[in-house]
Amino acid sequence: MSTDAVGRRQRTRGGLRRDRRRRSFAVAFAVVVGLLVLVGLVGAGIAALQGPRVTGVQSDPAAAISASGSRFIVTTSRSLQEVDPSQVTVTPETPFTVDTSGRSVGVRFTLPLYDDTEYTVRIEGLQAVGGGPTSDVVETMRTPPLEMFLLRRSEGGDTVFRTDLAGEGVPVFEHPHIEDFRATSSRLVISVREDDRTALIVTDRDGGNPTQLALPGVGRVANLQSADRGELIGYTYTADDVGLGGGAESVLYTASLKDPDADPVAVSIAGDEQRVTDWRFVPDSEALLVLTFDGRLLLSASSGADSVDLGTAMAIEGIARGTPLAAVERVDGLVLVDLGDGTEEPLPLAVADVRPQLVLPLPGGEGTLRTVTRFDGLNPLGTSVEVVEPGGTRAVFEVPGTDAVLQTCVSPSGRYAAVLVAPDAVANAYDLYDVPLPERLETHIVTLAEGEPVVALTGFDSSWCQVPPQ
Repeated sequence: MSTDAVGRRQRTRGGLRRDRRRRSFAVAFAVVVGLLVLVGLVGAGIAALQGPRVTGVQSDPAAAISASGSRFIVTTSRSLQEVDPSQVTVTPETPFTVDTSGRSVGVRFTLPLYDDTEYTVRIEGLQAVGGGPTSDVVETMRTPPLEMFLLRRSEGGDTVFRTDLAGEGVPVFEHPHIEDFRATSSRLVISVREDDRTALIVTDRDGGNPTQLALPGVGRVANLQSADRGELIGYTYTADDVGLGGGAESVLYTASLKDPDADPVAVSIAGDEQRVTDWRFVPDSEALLVLTFDGRLLLSASSGADSVDLGTAMAIEGIARGTPLAAVERVDGLVLVDLGDGTEEPLPLAVADVRPQLVLPLPGGEGTLRTVTRFDGLNPLGTSVEVVEPGGTRAVFEVPGTDAVLQTCVSPSGRYAAVLVAPDAVANAYDLYDVPLPERLETHIVTLAEGEPVVALTGFDSSWCQVPPQ
């Protein structure tokens, strides 16, 4: 056989082997593709039979105990039909709203949650758009322990410190003269005196990155407060030259902590009287409740626009979280005013030997917290802090007549009360600050459900309070 013939035969055999390999690869590839398609079809079938499955959960437990409006978001594998609130259960029970968007269900808590508590969210009957099988979802979230900020004054300097409810305090800001402070979700704003002038210092919540906030001029700041939303603060400002004519007196200003260099904004009060004797940020908003020097009570936007006249009043006691109820002192007694529609109802009058000092609506509007002192003639017998509910009244904290209760505040969720006490009030000398206070002060934390003591702390001006001691 010739050499050419041998070569042709070898090439033919090689081509046949290549063809067989190609056919084997093609068959194997087709089998693999077929298996993948089959697996996909089986998986799709199983998914269709199972109903929507959870693919992710989002929550912010720390924010949930500090302010209302936090959300628990469950994302699923399929676009969902609208979820009705009746399909959702939250344990322990707390008020909420529900919204559905695409593959996600959002549960919005309308009140701050309890601290150090496991919450279970159960959603029943989830169904994809277009129908099909339903599924149930059960997810949990644990909230962290609650913290607060307090102010402690001393001859060696003043300190803002952060503490838990076990009494473990950590200093976060020190200064020779601190008048007041407020905490927002991400910052502290501290009112100090430097060279006999007021300055507002803004820091991170750990006291870092201090910077000064612009002020309207040279003067004094009082009634410093912070809004629940938007890193917004407010205060009343009185110029140092007010007695010389033309200087601002008790004018309400707001300022954003997001831009410390921006000029503060004077709130334009409807009417001729611009001086403010008392005011509050409305919880869960940036709206203002303002009481002017001539006794007008106004509800307005943070700029002062769109104000609503709520009549005359003597004092603003407090505003509940989660409901638009404000406790207000009228000339003829205490009332609860609904800031949503302007209606009001009287609060029960105390008996003859009891003098109410403060009435705070509790979060959600379920009752009030009342501080009262009982007297034997002109002599105080003692002071008690009481929860007043439709079913009755019960004391949760008491001090003897020798001590004085200066302020009572409620934690964001309404689980605790912070009671500021001046022990041995007669012998407890006052300091020389703009708002003088006894030199020895204690903040007592108690539970409102049981009236159980939690901890007693040295210091005052709890960050739970809407306003400073007055």
